[in-house]
Amino acid sequence: MEQKSCRERIHLELKDRLGDIRTLWRLYQKNPEASHRELGRFDEYGLCFDYVAKNTFRDQKRSYFRWQLSWGGPADEFRFYLDENVDAVLIEYWFLDWNDGASKKLSGDAYKLLDEIFQHFKDLGIVELERSKSLSS
Repeated sequence: MEQKSCRERIHLELKDRLGDIRTLWRLYQKNPEASHRELGRFDEYGLCFDYVAKNTFRDQKRSYFRWQLSWGGPADEFRFYLDENVDAVLIEYWFLDWNDGASKKLSGDAYKLLDEIFQHFKDLGIVELERSKSLSS
């Protein structure tokens, strides 16, 4: 049986991710030390949060921040594109599998959730730290 394309799978993958993130974020807001029995802790969720400078990848025209959740095949991540005030103006979910990939712009409640999390990363100083690391390289 042939596997479906990333484009065919992205809706369900995003829905599952958002469910996990919503659960962990709510738990974290009540108690930052709390742990979910299956998902772990919010501050340990995913692989990394980093800054991807313009032209890091072929045909990449804009810089963005990446919250990478998984790596390999498949991989998935959220990308945050910012304005001059370092506020998110576009948030995308990317689902990537070997030689295939798809993205979806977030809107509505999904956008609000990820924007709130990005603001949290900003408040913690992670956004500025990651951007400064990239600029000093």
